[in-house]
Amino acid sequence: MVKSAAFTLIELIFAIVIIAISVISLPMMNQSISKGISSSIVQEAIFAAATELNEVTTGYWDDNSFDTGTTNSLARVIDHEGNCENNSSLESFRHMPGHIAQPLHRRCVNNPTITPDDNANSDNTVQSLGDKAHSATNIFINDITDESGYKQKYDSAVEITRPATFNSVSYEDMKKITITITDAEDDSPITSLTTYSSNIGEIDYYKKGF
Repeated sequence: MVKSAAFTLIELIFAIVIIAISVISLPMMNQSISKGISSSIVQEAIFAAATELNEVTTGYWDDNSFDTGTTNSLARVIDHEGNCENNSSLESFRHMPGHIAQPLHRRCVNNPTITPDDNANSDNTVQSLGDKAHSATNIFINDITDESGYKQKYDSAVEITRPATFNSVSYEDMKKITITITDAEDDSPITSLTTYSSNIGEIDYYKKGF
């Protein structure tokens, strides 16, 4: 008797079924992977925009938010409504009602005639919120023309507006900062992040001596 080896009909059917499942599943898997990559890039663009938003808020509220001749000083309150008071016990330190009358705390600019200057780059020695505004710019910075594996190009634009409006009430001492992320190909919006900055000055760190 001659022995021969061969696949049974059941084994062939199982092999055909497995191959069919693989052929059907591969396109679906590729589609899912592609969507996952696109979602990751969108999230990366949003995180980059949030980082830029935090960086923008580090600027002076206005080009005039400091005392003349001391560009490295703390941000001060611009008294454009005439609410600041002089404090004779602290020489020329001027403060708003409710401020703590101490050198290291919030106070107004010494010049009572100073008014807000919203023009960007009007004073190159000061980095104010207005200087941070820009039109749509590629959010992924590359030295080459393509995106090095990124499937989409995303742009970010920063808009600074004053006065900010809340419930139809205008607040002169507020600025609205908005960063909008768009698809660079069709200019469709992806997301928009917003924060606010107030004309309240800033305080210094307490310096304790030993």
